[in-house]
Amino acid sequence: MAGDFVEKGKEMAETAKAAVFKGPGQGYEMQEFDIPDPDPGAIVVKVSMAGVCGSDLHIWRGDSPVFAAMAGGVVGHEMTGRVDKLGSDITTDSLGQPLAEGDRVCYAYFYPCRRCYQCNKGEYASCPAKLAAMAGGPSPFNGAYGTYYYLRSGHWVFKVPDELSDAVNCALSQVTYGLSQAGLQMGDMFVAQGAGGLGLNACAIAKEMGAGLVIAIDGLADRLELAKQFGADETINISEVPDVAARVQKVMELTGGRGADVVGEFVGIPQAVPEGLQMVRGGGTYLEIGNISFGNTVEIDPSALVWGSKKIVGVVMYDPWVIPRALNFLVRTKNKYPHEEVVSHDKYPLEDINKAFEEAEWQKEGAGTKVRRAVIIP
Repeated sequence: MAGDFVEKGKEMAETAKAAVFKGPGQGYEMQEFDIPDPDPGAIVVKVSMAGVCGSDLHIWRGDSPVFAAMAGGVVGHEMTGRVDKLGSDITTDSLGQPLAEGDRVCYAYFYPCRRCYQCNKGEYASCPAKLAAMAGGPSPFNGAYGTYYYLRSGHWVFKVPDELSDAVNCALSQVTYGLSQAGLQMGDMFVAQGAGGLGLNACAIAKEMGAGLVIAIDGLADRLELAKQFGADETINISEVPDVAARVQKVMELTGGRGADVVGEFVGIPQAVPEGLQMVRGGGTYLEIGNISFGNTVEIDPSALVWGSKKIVGVVMYDPWVIPRALNFLVRTKNKYPHEEVVSHDKYPLEDINKAFEEAEWQKEGAGTKVRRAVIIP
């Protein structure tokens, strides 16, 4: 509790609120914690806005047993904010730009160890210790769903350009890195399975990378209409084409009979994987980003990968170079794509976090969600 972070004999520290995850299916409860002072290499961020990402919903539901281990902590990873306190050693952001209290910042929420084989090769997104380092630390403000966030030493942080709003969406960085890892090239044909936050941003990034054809697949008409505004040339509505074989055939027709160079899974449904693999051309790549829940399995035919010379690329999180590139993309295309539409205009105070999750969840009988993307204002 808050008192555990105050040394005996010292004046009681100022406190602030955070939403503590009670466990899968149990929601959140509000608690007060001491506002920390930063270590020399750390930053205390005053959170301006936090998003409810698809992965947060997986954790909230308990789609995998491992998510129960997150109970009792402050979670959430999609956020932006302003520098509240700078550590004594911090004078610039990670690109060398002067950094001061009050500056708006964007930052990586995970901490590669920099002491493993992958980190030594510069593959920070593949660090096996990056998730473990997110827990614990000198302050309970370890997640997005709090008034403050403690950005520890060894972080990456970047100033947000003045031209941009506070709108948050981790999906942009994730798909920017993912499409780079998948090797999408100019003129390639790309299929996005899902037109939520990940899929919409993937359509735009693919177009900016020079994709010659972008196809979006989803079951909601309004999402597919938005996908067109984000660069999709063609759309396939699952509600109108419910048969898997028919959807695969539609992709084949749109791609001249050969399939897409890159197909990306952005819905977090295991059953989408074998369908998407059939849409990949011989020698093409299947990009897997959406399925983060351990233990959920699906059958595939490995011989189709062998005889089709198809590759599967799994991606989680991203390398630090992605954040400034994503910010630059937002500045360059702020009048080209409706970025603000990815984030719901319905915002929730931190105290209403349970309502935010309930309304961000898929409703019964295929009614979609009440909001496109729930946003929490601490």
